[in-house]
Amino acid sequence: MKLKVTNTLTGKKEYFEPLIPGFVRMYVCGPTPYDHTHIGHARTYVVFDLVRRHLEHLGYTVFHVMNITDIDDKIIKKAKELGVDWKEVPEKYTKEFVDVLAKLNIKMPHVMPKVTEHIDDIVEFIQDLVRKGYAYESYGSVYFEVDMFPEYGKLSKRRISEKWGQEEEFLKEKKKPYDFALWKKAKPGEPWWSSPWGPGRPGWHIECSVMSSKYLGPQFDIHGGGQDLIFPHHENEIAQSEARFGISPWVKYWLHVGYLTIKGEKMSKSLGNIIPVHEVLGKYKPEVLKLYLLSSYYRSPMDFTWEGLEHTETLFNRLVKVVEDSKKILLDEKPPHKLSSTIRGHVNRIVELKRMFFESLNDDFNMAKAMPYLHELISFSIRKLDSEPSYTLALTIYSVLKELNEVLGVLDKYFYGAREAEEKLRRIVEAVVSIRHEFRMRKQYDVSDKIRDALAKVGVKLYDFKDKTTWVMEY
Repeated sequence: MKLKVTNTLTGKKEYFEPLIPGFVRMYVCGPTPYDHTHIGHARTYVVFDLVRRHLEHLGYTVFHVMNITDIDDKIIKKAKELGVDWKEVPEKYTKEFVDVLAKLNIKMPHVMPKVTEHIDDIVEFIQDLVRKGYAYESYGSVYFEVDMFPEYGKLSKRRISEKWGQEEEFLKEKKKPYDFALWKKAKPGEPWWSSPWGPGRPGWHIECSVMSSKYLGPQFDIHGGGQDLIFPHHENEIAQSEARFGISPWVKYWLHVGYLTIKGEKMSKSLGNIIPVHEVLGKYKPEVLKLYLLSSYYRSPMDFTWEGLEHTETLFNRLVKVVEDSKKILLDEKPPHKLSSTIRGHVNRIVELKRMFFESLNDDFNMAKAMPYLHELISFSIRKLDSEPSYTLALTIYSVLKELNEVLGVLDKYFYGAREAEEKLRRIVEAVVSIRHEFRMRKQYDVSDKIRDALAKVGVKLYDFKDKTTWVMEY
């Protein structure tokens, strides 16, 4: 089955075909780092980690860009509350955000641009929109004139004729209530940058249009974020970008992650129900949180519960058990080599479950559909490795789980931890051999022989030459 994705722009499930065959350009809206990274944020970035990993598993090269909004009203407000320089706020919380990505084993974007490092690019973009008649200056600010873009609303399905507005604090400066700011004039005591319209700073929506097009070009394949960004943020991005570049669609596929709720309610400070990631990681392994956040269909709302995490922890522990049990058989000095018709049937079942798992992911990255196959794979593997241990079966299970982990990213330490240990052991042996070589060069053969004999007892065989010593590990 070929990959299908649900495109918010068209409202349809479509076959995925990137603009450049074999190469995917993906932009994901990053955080505004003014507070702790919470589990709602985590769900979005865990989902797009799955998207990227599955695309790579299918053989695509993925170029991934995610911005950091390091200047914003919320950042300025937080800095005032704390009585610190505004730059300290995004610096602190960006570090925390990157740390969360690392702990959840989320692949880092290839580029993570910051707004404050792209002011000149933003000014140039806005100037072009003004020249083309899509934007106007008013009282030192610049606004996008929505009426000049007839296709406005095609993502959110919102009509211009409907009575609505945005950024209503600037109504007196705008031609229409629904026009939105590209450049905001400076306010006393707030950070600003120079521009042709006077001192100010970028509006929220312009930054993503600028940074995505700078690194991915005037048209690209995937733009992602939470459902809360569909309007006005992503709608405004489309208007700005298609107005400037004259290309439609600006982005081919729009993917949006459903809300994460607590007892059916959206997380908010007023309800006091925001759960920071660090609070969850104080109770559960990062792998458990990641697997839990992946367990539902990404477009659907997900209601967070601690009971759900407990169930996922049990699942994860069983998953680790399968890896360790299969590894134990593979490392056995005399493993059971059975290839009966029964074992062949077990192998075929494991391979079939893997196929169904990936078929489910090809259906719009549907982990809710894939999870039953993972559950069955775990249960089946535990039963058969216990009752009918076989090298062939263990190798199949180990290989299949390793392949599944390429898209889940929750078992790296169990698959690759051994490799790291081997590398550490190699460096230790190299250091000992190097020290022994120094004794040989000084003709202190009694010491060098003792080291050689000690290494031989643990399976390290040395080969001495005139000016060097090589070694091999004997198993």
